[in-house]
Amino acid sequence: MDTESLARHVGEQLLVRHLTLGLAESCTGGLLASYITDIAGSSAYFLGGVVAYSNEIKRRLLGVRASTLREFGAVSSETVLEMALGARTRLKVDIAVAVTGIAGPGGALPDKPVGMTYIGLASSTQGISRRYVWAGARRENRECSARAALELILEYLESLNGES
Repeated sequence: MDTESLARHVGEQLLVRHLTLGLAESCTGGLLASYITDIAGSSAYFLGGVVAYSNEIKRRLLGVRASTLREFGAVSSETVLEMALGARTRLKVDIAVAVTGIAGPGGALPDKPVGMTYIGLASSTQGISRRYVWAGARRENRECSARAALELILEYLESLNGES
């Protein structure tokens, strides 16, 4: 399924379930929101998002704790879950998805290579975090991350009815 079809399917599933979506994006820089808003009628389920590229914005707008950033870093499961929860709370949405990672070509650390990305989802009942390491160039890594976020949303929505 291409990205547009995937985004359309996510939107259809949100509409059927009467759920709203919000985002917190770092390394994708708004690309995920762009994919979602490319679909006509997305304002019925997509309420908005925050591009939190700096740690300061992650803290101030999303409520990520300074201690989390210090202990685990901006690119971590802990941070992405706090970003998602912060987005869910502040945007007052049913589901929030967050993305943080190292798109490249620079920024790698010994234990965090270029392409490492975490995607998190927060709902009223659970928090999900996934780790990926993409092998592409900057644009490819961002596209892979945004697509993986759409896939995570769809997987979560389908699980609500026990679908696979």
